[in-house]
Amino acid sequence: MNEKKAERYAWKGRVIPGKQDEYKRRHDAIWPEMKQVLKDAGICHYSIWMTGDELFGYYECGKGIEYADRVQAESEVVARWDEYMKDVLIMEKDPETGAQPLLRQVFWLE
Repeated sequence: MNEKKAERYAWKGRVIPGKQDEYKRRHDAIWPEMKQVLKDAGICHYSIWMTGDELFGYYECGKGIEYADRVQAESEVVARWDEYMKDVLIMEKDPETGAQPLLRQVFWLE
């Protein structure tokens, strides 16, 4: 069987200084419908890491990054989440996809 390998996606962002606890609290209570959009987009193994006010996010996408970007860009739930998070988060967005700019992978150990 020729299974498509999941594409990996990594991004970075920043929490507004002093808002780290609030950022974490909101993710601890992530909306079920937001989780569902991510799953519908084919996203899995999603984790976000924080040090100080810096964030690093990583996920895998079995349906491809372009598909995941499109599903998220077209989602009213994602638009509401972005609005909800804008007072705690500084996030650069790619003007073409509306997603966080993809970090270029330079090393992978399998």
